[in-house]
Amino acid sequence: MTKNNVLKGVFLVAVGATSYGMLATFVKIAYGEGYTTAEVTTSQFIYGIIGLLLLNLFQKIKNKNTALKASKKNIFQLMLAGTSLGMTSLFYYLAVKYIPVSIGIVMLMQTVWMGVLLEWFLDKKAPSLQKIISVIIVLTGTALAINIFKIDFNDATFNWPLGLLFGLLAATSFTTTMFTANKVAINISSAQRSLYMLLGGSIIVFSFALITQVTAFNFEIFAKWGIILALFGTIIPPMLLNAGFPMTGIGLGSIVSALELPVSVMMAYTLLNEPVIPLQWFGIVLIIVAIVIMNVNFKKKTVI
Repeated sequence: MTKNNVLKGVFLVAVGATSYGMLATFVKIAYGEGYTTAEVTTSQFIYGIIGLLLLNLFQKIKNKNTALKASKKNIFQLMLAGTSLGMTSLFYYLAVKYIPVSIGIVMLMQTVWMGVLLEWFLDKKAPSLQKIISVIIVLTGTALAINIFKIDFNDATFNWPLGLLFGLLAATSFTTTMFTANKVAINISSAQRSLYMLLGGSIIVFSFALITQVTAFNFEIFAKWGIILALFGTIIPPMLLNAGFPMTGIGLGSIVSALELPVSVMMAYTLLNEPVIPLQWFGIVLIIVAIVIMNVNFKKKTVI
């Protein structure tokens, strides 16, 4: 792997993570304009599917139909994996409906320790001391970042129990998405993988919309927020992350993708005027430090 490829990978992962970090703020603004979770997610996924269909068509023409096509088994596996992607979007958007965006993104980053637990369960091997230390730092950072001792559960502005619950559910489904996305049908193009995972996720999203949308669907969401949400949530991040991670490797890619956290908090602070005290910033820094510790190889290389 050349240095140029690594730098290119870092750039792709950074832009993808930054894009995803902006998403929750746009969702919160859409909520403020009266749109529902069903309308937000439906418009995002429909535009996302259209965008990825066009992208796949472009690549098909460019490659003169020589690219490896997904088999029926690949399609089924990717759509099944994509259901967790749909649940991540739903749970995350429901979380930021009930709690501040700056807290919602911190809850989503609980994937760090959830990933360690899942790996332990699947591999039947206890985590290393390095990972245990990282988990402790993440949990400490989370407590500070959400300012846990100052949460007023009687504050009518937010529904903290529900918001924190949805945040944990979003992190759980996102952990599943990350594990499956790196193991399923990795031999086909990232555009095809992203499309079929999105189609699988749309089953969850559209079912949720049918069940929960009790008022008339406001189609204005497609003109106002749909394209923006699709670009920053379902087109740019998965495409760039899928393209960038093979160049950076999982370790460096995970560190760079942590940019999502400060970007999301800064967006909420700037556009939504959400208060973020120094103690919370310190907690966010701790979470990023934990991600770095978890993905850096501290073992000295032996010189031959």
